[in-house]
Amino acid sequence: MKKVALITLGCAKNLVDSEVMLGYLDQAGYNFVTKPEEADIIILNTCGFIQPAKEEAFMALKKAVSLKRKENGKKIIAAGCYVERFRDSLKKKFPEIDIWLGVSDFHKIVQAVEEEAFQTSNNCFLYDHTSPRHISTPPVWTYVKISEGCSHQCSFCAIPLIKGPYQSRTPSSIIQEVEGLAAKGVKEINLISQDSTCFGRDKGLEDGLTFLLRELLKIQEIEWIRVLYGYPEEISDSLLEIMQDKKICSYLDLPFQHSDPQIIRSMKRGMDGNRALKLIQKIRKKIPDIALRTSLVVGFPGEGIKEFEDLKRFVWEARFDHLGVFTYSLEEGTSCFGLGDIVKESVKKRRKKRIMEIQAEISYQTNNKYLNKKIETLIEGTLRKDPSQLIGRAQFQAPEVDGAIFLSSPHSLARVVNTIQKVEITAHDIYDLYGKIIG
Repeated sequence: MKKVALITLGCAKNLVDSEVMLGYLDQAGYNFVTKPEEADIIILNTCGFIQPAKEEAFMALKKAVSLKRKENGKKIIAAGCYVERFRDSLKKKFPEIDIWLGVSDFHKIVQAVEEEAFQTSNNCFLYDHTSPRHISTPPVWTYVKISEGCSHQCSFCAIPLIKGPYQSRTPSSIIQEVEGLAAKGVKEINLISQDSTCFGRDKGLEDGLTFLLRELLKIQEIEWIRVLYGYPEEISDSLLEIMQDKKICSYLDLPFQHSDPQIIRSMKRGMDGNRALKLIQKIRKKIPDIALRTSLVVGFPGEGIKEFEDLKRFVWEARFDHLGVFTYSLEEGTSCFGLGDIVKESVKKRRKKRIMEIQAEISYQTNNKYLNKKIETLIEGTLRKDPSQLIGRAQFQAPEVDGAIFLSSPHSLARVVNTIQKVEITAHDIYDLYGKIIG
């Protein structure tokens, strides 16, 4: 059977789609390799969200085509968001690519590989509990995508153009999937979507996320449930109440994007810095140990010195546990495209650097509070560079985007990997913690 190399670019939602494609290919008997050079079939699941992601996808396609030219028998399949947005122009630039899959046909990957001709679906693909998945994360944790698309109208965002309106999975489908994952030994599930807090509304389900969490709490084998990607205005009292359960990670990822009122209006967002600070205060009062993550955009059209000073003040006052910054990317088809890209790229980069400097100081101070504390830690595995060292995460650290806990252990490594252990924190740096297993 032919060998397949699948390369995933972009976010965790893309990773789930890739795992579903691998699941279908696995059922069909294909073998998987990690190096494209060794593959008969190269599949690239691309991201097309912002300019850096598009550049990365373009270079990945270019590299795959170069491999094909050296070895003409290879087949290349380009899939995902970048393809969905720019299929026609990409076909002209890369005629060597054999198959083009947007975001509607991941479940047809075997047909695409073997037959090439198939009828394209109309709606963005959203898997369910019957879809096969070849999990690529460590066995102890995984992502569960609960919806697809977005119905918000943020002026800078291309996601609705790519994925279409919000569509939720049914709660029963998610519950059955998580039960299956629990039976395989998964202990942490990370609920992901473009806006997890909006879950179920398109199906007429009020407080859908709270309802879903209540049902997932009944699955005893799952020890941690994490909610990623929430919309600030959608944080309800019922959600904050149920998040006080010890199995639900005291963690929220709430992209506020900016703080200045005029910038927020131009972004077609609803919550400026003052309102955001009140929400943050409310959340921390309800859940004192909660870790908050946010994403911000610098360099949006109209962001001058005054507006950027307001953003710096907001970051200092909010004191987020984790924070990421994007430089504004002018995206075709978005409602703010006509505003142009006024702020110079060099200014954007300086502003991003300054926000991250502020956050680094906050993060160092935050990490200091964990010194000598005993923390429940999920042990993911060992370091590639040093297999004698363990790496893990606490509830206040989401996978892949936040810091980690690096561990020395007197125990057998095999005995503690893929378990949750009590860890004493002995040191820290800006983003990571260091400790030893004491349980």
